[in-house]
Amino acid sequence: MGKYKAIIYDIDGTLLDTLKMNMYPLMKIIKEETGEDWTFEQVLKFAAYPGMKVMEELGVKDQEKTYARWVQYVNDYEDGATLFEEFEEVLETFKNKKIKQAIVSSKLREQYEIDIVSKGIDQYMEAVILQDDTTFHKPHPEPLLKCIEKLNLKPEEVIYIGDAQSDYEASKNAHIDFGLAKWGSVATQEIPATLVFKQPKDLLRLLKK
Repeated sequence: MGKYKAIIYDIDGTLLDTLKMNMYPLMKIIKEETGEDWTFEQVLKFAAYPGMKVMEELGVKDQEKTYARWVQYVNDYEDGATLFEEFEEVLETFKNKKIKQAIVSSKLREQYEIDIVSKGIDQYMEAVILQDDTTFHKPHPEPLLKCIEKLNLKPEEVIYIGDAQSDYEASKNAHIDFGLAKWGSVATQEIPATLVFKQPKDLLRLLKK
């Protein structure tokens, strides 16, 4: 077995492909609020932003209300969030090899129920830290440290898999290794990482390390 006893995942852009379900409704919001037609490529830059920051950047009038409407559109989006291809196999393999798996995400619990629990992915996780579990959020290390504590492991025994700059910073602040999920990352700048994975299946390399 490799050096890691646990793998911690981010959700959006790492476990789940949530890009379309978030971006298409955002294009609709922009059209409604500003009358402008933005392309999918243009809204991509907002993919890694927290929701309210997007509203701020767009300078919409009633930010809270508009944000709530966006969330509503996202929930109504037909295709919803889908697990990235081959991830089921990856989760299953780690489970069989007795590698602990966990989630650290800034998602709200009800969204977690919709996106993760309903897909049966929850059964693989030994610890789940969501937005309402900590005072501070990524890039602050608190969520990751709380997760490690729950798993009863040391920082050097885990790796955090994420797709955004804030995931990397949170890992660095918690002194744990960071694996970049290239398959879901929409970051324009290069994100530093201990290891880079092109597709979910590449995570299985961790078993050989």
